Amino acid sequence: MNAIYLDHAATSPMHPKVIEEMTKCMHDQYGNPSSVHSFGRKSRQILDRARLVAAQSIGANEKDIVFTSGGTEADNLAILGVANESTKGKHIITTKIEHHAVLHTTEYLEKHGYRVTYLDVDEDGLVSVEELKRALTDDTILVTVMMVNNETGVIQPIREIGELLRDHPAVFHSDAVQAYGMLPINVQELGVDLLTVSSHKINGPKGLGFLYSHPNVRLNPRQFGGEQERKRRPGTENVAGIAGFTEAIKLAQAERELRYEMYLHYNQTFIHVLKEEGVHFEINGNDSPRVPTITNISFPGTNVEQLLTNFDLSGVAASSGSACTAGSVEPSHVLSAMFTENSACTTNSIRFSFGLANNEENILEAARRVAQIVKRLTTN
Repeated sequence: MNAIYLDHAATSPMHPKVIEEMTKCMHDQYGNPSSVHSFGRKSRQILDRARLVAAQSIGANEKDIVFTSGGTEADNLAILGVANESTKGKHIITTKIEHHAVLHTTEYLEKHGYRVTYLDVDEDGLVSVEELKRALTDDTILVTVMMVNNETGVIQPIREIGELLRDHPAVFHSDAVQAYGMLPINVQELGVDLLTVSSHKINGPKGLGFLYSHPNVRLNPRQFGGEQERKRRPGTENVAGIAGFTEAIKLAQAERELRYEMYLHYNQTFIHVLKEEGVHFEINGNDSPRVPTITNISFPGTNVEQLLTNFDLSGVAASSGSACTAGSVEPSHVLSAMFTENSACTTNSIRFSFGLANNEENILEAARRVAQIVKRLTTN
């Protein structure tokens, strides 16, 4: 029985060309980029090229790119960096469906005197721009809204929020981890001041990401040491990893439209098989614009632990926003925000996410296995 990976939103396999680029770099370039000798200069050239590639992928200037250890650090640097630098207020606006890298950071700030407004979303998983507008005050220093939700794939109205904030002094941050590589992103057009990207979600190495920071945004650093990354993120850079990240960015940009259509086909094929097999299900956020890589499905009459265990035993890897602990299931915070905490779909929904490890054959096979399991569990 072949194992089938449908959890690309959690992490994605590294592209062979990324591995090749990293291996070459690890073999040939071991100088410290901060060193002035030839070994260091060669490593510095790799960093400079990487920064340019990253910047061009989002319509930014290379001086505005800060390499980090991943999306979580980038989110923390954006939120804490703005909060601790600002003297204009202590109000932050975010949403109830953000990644925990954002939510736990804002919760930390609440314990240190900041006031945070957590915006609701509707049953389609969308935040209201009008509600955000009503929440804005003269004391608001930061608005942080994700571009694509990591559980449902729902695309948030980032451009509209950017327009709203153009005449407000608040800094606008967006976690674009699940959007990057799937959607065209131009920070100037979107009006975004800070943008978070992760490497391992686009077939690059783990432990790397970047934060775009508009030149007018002042960030209080979260770490102290050397003067790397223009004093915004000290520490010797992971040159080989960044070389691989660069290759992943190049591939994602060159193949974005092709990948979009391919993953949309996989998504539609998966859903079509479930329907053909007579499975009863609902797609969470189905009436909202969504990226094709993620589909979040509610299977009435089941529960997350039961589903994930049986899927895994059948060789299908998927995931859920619900936290499974010692025989109980904590409801997904995203689905709880979309519906209610008592809604059955908060504990019977599974996220399937498509990517490099998939092809037509294993999508069909995975859908058949899932259908068989769901029908068996709902008839017992």
